[in-house]
Amino acid sequence: MDESQISAWLRRSRLSRLPAIRFEVPGADPALPSRYRVGEAAAVALGLSAAAAADIHQTRGGPAQQVSSEVRAAALAITSYQHNRLDGKPVPRQPPGVPTSSIYQCGSGGWVHLQGGLPHLRQGTLDLLGCADHLSAIAETLRHWDAGELEEALAARGLCGARARTWDEWSQHEQGAVVTAAPLVEIVRIGDAPPKRSARTGRPLGGIRVLDLTRILAGPVSGKTLASHGADVLHVSTPARPNIRNCVIDTGFGKHTCELDLNQPADAGRLRDLAHSCDIFVNGYRSGALESRGLGAAELAERAPGIIYVSVNCYGNDGPWRERRGWEQLAQTVTGIVLTEGDETPRLLPGAPNDYITGFMAAYGAMAALQAQLTEGGSWWVGASLCQTAAWIQGAGNLPRPPTGVPEPLAEDCSVMDSGFGRLRYLRPSVAMSATQPYWDLPPSPLGSHGAEWSRR
Repeated sequence: MDESQISAWLRRSRLSRLPAIRFEVPGADPALPSRYRVGEAAAVALGLSAAAAADIHQTRGGPAQQVSSEVRAAALAITSYQHNRLDGKPVPRQPPGVPTSSIYQCGSGGWVHLQGGLPHLRQGTLDLLGCADHLSAIAETLRHWDAGELEEALAARGLCGARARTWDEWSQHEQGAVVTAAPLVEIVRIGDAPPKRSARTGRPLGGIRVLDLTRILAGPVSGKTLASHGADVLHVSTPARPNIRNCVIDTGFGKHTCELDLNQPADAGRLRDLAHSCDIFVNGYRSGALESRGLGAAELAERAPGIIYVSVNCYGNDGPWRERRGWEQLAQTVTGIVLTEGDETPRLLPGAPNDYITGFMAAYGAMAALQAQLTEGGSWWVGASLCQTAAWIQGAGNLPRPPTGVPEPLAEDCSVMDSGFGRLRYLRPSVAMSATQPYWDLPPSPLGSHGAEWSRR
């Protein structure tokens, strides 16, 4: 990509704070079998996050440096869970082939993507439909449903599913209009605080504490990205929220991981103590879920002045759908991507581009806000969502469909380390930085492997 093409991506992002350090993006799409420029989108997002890390490193006394984000390597990064090898074998996807997590045609002629991959969502979806857990049984049942009515019925029960829309339908929808009016990442000052003192360190985010309250993919990718630049990331899981093993492995690099039961007063108090002592708080719960526990953005800005509060969700942080639960596949479904990507039937994009790119951009927003805190002071809120990312990808236009098949990584793309799951081959960070090349110094571990405390590295 040349400089004008990178600039076009940046203009479409409408970001309020661009990094001072520029970055290069070698290569161009198609890098994956898609009609969308997802490789370029990933490369620009990763370039932005690396440039933001370079800005912080320079502010903390480090040298200026060059940043490069290759399209081919970035395309691998948004399919990275497919390339991990555990003891020489692919990491199984979990759960495989779940009938309640697929695209179906309704009797009205419209299409709906059910997302009942986790056990409680699967059972809730089957209870609503009143049918057996088989593709044919669900398909037959949905012949008697209207797609829009099913979407609303799922939402009313706190379940996950969405009707497939065209881009025009989404942009005219009340929620779509809110999301498309927002920048790719929102960065807003929410309180006053003096700039934090920042000693020079060997890595851009050395000594920066990140509390990671996220799961599955987009939110954890943001913590993984921050860890690649040296942040001290503590991931918090809770027994009430199930997770997916291959995602835990893929996003656990560079993190310690503890378990706290938020329904137990002692654990809830410990979580608040950790939140009050962190620099960056990443919230992957649905909008509004943490406010009642004293862990909303306004509360933490008051109790921990200078904090960076990052919100990552599916449908955006404002609008009538702000509290709905959502996934990668649903963001593709409502924004028109699956209808354009498919031929005669809807088709999902290869990999998980909305999840990964949203994670990269949430990390970028956190670092841009941290740079502002170090130079201007203040407490800051950062908002990123899967649907904001999907809108950004839509804005780049379409390509003819290239040959099928996700490319395999080269030997130089990979490293190997022992992990809490076994011997793990994984993709290295795909960006190149001339002075502070990103890397992870901790392997993934099973959830809850560590104490609820900051490391003393």
